[in-house]
Amino acid sequence: MIYLDNAASTWPKPPGVAEAVKEMVANNGANPGRGTHKMAMQAARVVARARSAVATLFGVRNPEDLIFTHNATEALNMAIFGLLKPGDHVVTTMLEHNSVRRPLEALRRRGWIEVTYVQSTENGIEPEKVRAAFRSDTRLLAVTHASNVLGTLVDIDAMTEIAHANGAFCLVDAAQTAGSFPIDVTRSEIDLLAVPGHKGLFGPQGTGALYIRPGLELEPFLYGGTGSHSEEPDQPLERPIRYESGTLNTPGLAGLAVGAEFVSQIGPSAIGQHNQALIQSLREGLESLPGIKFTGPGRGEPRADLLAFSLRGVDSTELAVLLSDQYEIAVRSGLHCSPLAHQVAGTLDEGLVRVSVSWFNTENDIRECVAAIRELADFLRDG
Repeated sequence: MIYLDNAASTWPKPPGVAEAVKEMVANNGANPGRGTHKMAMQAARVVARARSAVATLFGVRNPEDLIFTHNATEALNMAIFGLLKPGDHVVTTMLEHNSVRRPLEALRRRGWIEVTYVQSTENGIEPEKVRAAFRSDTRLLAVTHASNVLGTLVDIDAMTEIAHANGAFCLVDAAQTAGSFPIDVTRSEIDLLAVPGHKGLFGPQGTGALYIRPGLELEPFLYGGTGSHSEEPDQPLERPIRYESGTLNTPGLAGLAVGAEFVSQIGPSAIGQHNQALIQSLREGLESLPGIKFTGPGRGEPRADLLAFSLRGVDSTELAVLLSDQYEIAVRSGLHCSPLAHQVAGTLDEGLVRVSVSWFNTENDIRECVAAIRELADFLRDG
């Protein structure tokens, strides 16, 4: 299988990820932080290693400000539900994933908050439009670092500056950039950063993290056992246990530690350059196809590690199914859980085919994908 659906989950994983997961399952089933016996202490060290590895990648000075979650969706929900209060106003954009839109809309329907969606283009967001959307009661700017449909990048430094100038916080969804674009929460003054473990960090599914800026307190998303302060009826105040009730996915975090260390060793910039070259090769190989329409930034312009397109007269889902069944090539079709971005692109009715790459893809993968799409386009147009 030529796997080109890395924007959903990366595969394959680096050497050592699967082995780390297997080691924990086979030889250490203990709960981290839930005992003083040797296995529990070793499990706690595994979690600490993962926390340090991920914190290092994003310039987090104190690893305890990094909260482990099951995915970026949970991290985003934790931030949104934990920060916002009745009467708050939120500014967000038309590029957002449903993991931002749906929790905001849930709070809006309850009558808690008001939401303003800043109009976007396929080429990005104009900072002036974002600035104009702020009000005196705006508490949060929630923004993606890159659209998972268009590949469009957002200037995070500009977004945090606008938010802070208006007395608001900035939540960044880095689902499509963590691991292949340098992100430094301290330098960029990011208040809240949500990242998945199973995408650009090459960890297993069921892992993710939320960075919470020092001094910023959220209402916990979950309440329950934390392994300490068990005599107290209230949730502990100290991080990270305040936000990590229940048993963590320790085998998954063992794999995430290896994946994050792999990314640090190569460097997000080097990974990003590799991925950008593949995406540009893909575009060059497809752009002469009759009726093709690309989304997002133009040829040669920076973008996330993906390219989505439609072909006139060709159903996107049928094309994706045939690529899998006939050519053993995995891509994704449909709306990609991001209908607002499809509204921007004008593709809400037909959807798109999305090709997304990672460090383990090659130029040969791209050549075979281009050849297959060309053959199928001719076949499907002929009926």
